[in-house]
Amino acid sequence: MNLFYREIGERGNKPLIILHGLFGQCDNWMTLAKHLSEKLHVFLVDQRNHGQSPHSDEFNYQLMADDLKAFIETHQLEKPIILGHSMGGKTVMQFAANYPDMVSRMIVVDISPRFYPVHHQTILEGLNALPIDSIKTRGEADKLLAEYIPNFGERSFLLKNIYRKKEGGFAWRVNLPVITAKIEEVGKALDMTHTIEVPTLFIGGTNSNYIQQTDQQEINEKFASVSIEMIEGAGHWVHAEKPQELLLAINSFIF
Repeated sequence: MNLFYREIGERGNKPLIILHGLFGQCDNWMTLAKHLSEKLHVFLVDQRNHGQSPHSDEFNYQLMADDLKAFIETHQLEKPIILGHSMGGKTVMQFAANYPDMVSRMIVVDISPRFYPVHHQTILEGLNALPIDSIKTRGEADKLLAEYIPNFGERSFLLKNIYRKKEGGFAWRVNLPVITAKIEEVGKALDMTHTIEVPTLFIGGTNSNYIQQTDQQEINEKFASVSIEMIEGAGHWVHAEKPQELLLAINSFIF
């Protein structure tokens, strides 16, 4: 699969690949990437069924790990650093489990390898209720989605998944039907049958429930060279809520 990506930083610097989370896209991480590109060659990648990457009826972590492998091979990247947030974090963990010799370091943001129950029902209900073929303005879409999602910031994030077509009207960038049908895949525990030797940093938010104390115990068991840093006051979207603290943690781990 030929994944869409954006590239920033000097070629010849150590490569860093960043993967977004569910309903996200590569542009969500551009602000942080600009800072990291001062020393690194950064690739921001849209995962399958997201952003401007191709849509597919198949959607699971093994496939997304293989998508990442193909991306690294296509761009001839030598043992890049890989960073993933939420769903992207599970992708990079599965990649490191499958292809440990292809990565130098790994950063996992606010997710653990465990099973997570489906908890996006309201979001999916709201997105699927939008009459995407007849909406005339983003304001109209926002008003309709507010009936399901009252938080303006969350709605703004989700509505980045619609775009205006050249011929007029709006369409989805995200493959909403497949993600709706296969949402349980996003929460599945990873297939990790051996200890991961890749040096790894887990970063979580203290206001998030994605990395709990029991998760930290499992992380320490499954990763041989690992550190866990919890950022005070951050929720699940650490990169949006505490960007400076996240950048400091990443730089301290890499350099």
